[in-house]
Amino acid sequence: MRVFAKSEKLHGVCYDVRGPVLDEANEMKRRGVNVLRLNIGNPAPFGFVAPAWITEAVHDALGDPVNQGYSESNGILPAREAIRKYHATKGLPDVSLEHIYIGNGVSEMISIAMQGLLNNGDEILIPAPDYPLWTAAAKLAGGNPVHYICDESSNWYPDIRDMERKITSRTKGIVIINPNNPTGALYPREVLEKIVELARKHELILFADEIYDRLVFDGKEHVSIASLAPDLFSVTFNGLSKSDRIAGFRSGWMVLSGDLSKGKGYIEGINMLSSMRLCANVLAQCVVVPALENRPETDPLLLPGGRLYEQRKCICDAIGRVDGLSAVKPDAAFYIFPKIDAKRFGIKDDEQFVLDFLRREQVLLVHGGGFNWAEPDHFRIVYLPEVRVLEEAMDKMDAFLRDY
Repeated sequence: MRVFAKSEKLHGVCYDVRGPVLDEANEMKRRGVNVLRLNIGNPAPFGFVAPAWITEAVHDALGDPVNQGYSESNGILPAREAIRKYHATKGLPDVSLEHIYIGNGVSEMISIAMQGLLNNGDEILIPAPDYPLWTAAAKLAGGNPVHYICDESSNWYPDIRDMERKITSRTKGIVIINPNNPTGALYPREVLEKIVELARKHELILFADEIYDRLVFDGKEHVSIASLAPDLFSVTFNGLSKSDRIAGFRSGWMVLSGDLSKGKGYIEGINMLSSMRLCANVLAQCVVVPALENRPETDPLLLPGGRLYEQRKCICDAIGRVDGLSAVKPDAAFYIFPKIDAKRFGIKDDEQFVLDFLRREQVLLVHGGGFNWAEPDHFRIVYLPEVRVLEEAMDKMDAFLRDY
């Protein structure tokens, strides 16, 4: 009997944010078990809604027959103009409209960026821990993702020495996820400047995933790394999924900036791939202008008394009360990446640990290995639920660890 196996290109590709542990949670749900999902950064299930100007823009766009057809493959002109204006405020040098590409979320743009660049065996540096789509996209493109360490003892900042040790003649670029998922770290200017120096020395492309740049706490500043590298080829990714609470709209983009003269062939590849998928969802493109033009200087959710601010405080305090856990306080996004004393609890398989916790306490987390963290001693918590729910989840973790 003929059987059909999955493509060999998928060997080694994983996306455990929606992996086997989630499958178990879904099976529990089918049996009527109520599972608290702290596994994915989707604001909508936790009561976060889009600003009024977003929903109004969708309503207005529905009434225009033009929006029922395809747009230009790289996006409608007003949206790209708004994106260019936004990134100019971030200091990106000389961005042209033709080098802005709107996609069905940043995820699609990451795939296009990797497919357009990597040949079989080419290497690209990606942080560990990482957002796993980067590793998966590089592998599917035929590349070899090489993980550099982010150092927990240094606020989860990239280890520059480790990064440089891993650069070879096959390395084509460096991925920077800032603010970081899963750690919530925000990289200071001096760290970014060191990464730019490395990229300049080795003639590498900078890939900057900055989707959380408008979700920064405590009055801190997000610095776009492309603004520090006008002489380098930089690709910056951003979007509205998180900052505007419209993850389901799939509204993201990438911007090419800096010295693009060495990347003419690469840009041709990006244009080809962008054209092949015709265009991004046009209605989602129509919300880009009002989203970027109406954004507050500081989101009230991030200020004392705001939901995200108070929920971050709650989860940090609650983790501190659980014997055997510790965590670096995040400066951005809505994730925290606690460390568990794996030796004390005999944990050798972090996926099994979160699976055991799910089955006993009905709380869904993602293990550190799902973010390409090598040791079985971390997991990610999404702190989007309300304070009382987060406290309940950590009480369950405390009870669970007492006899694990």
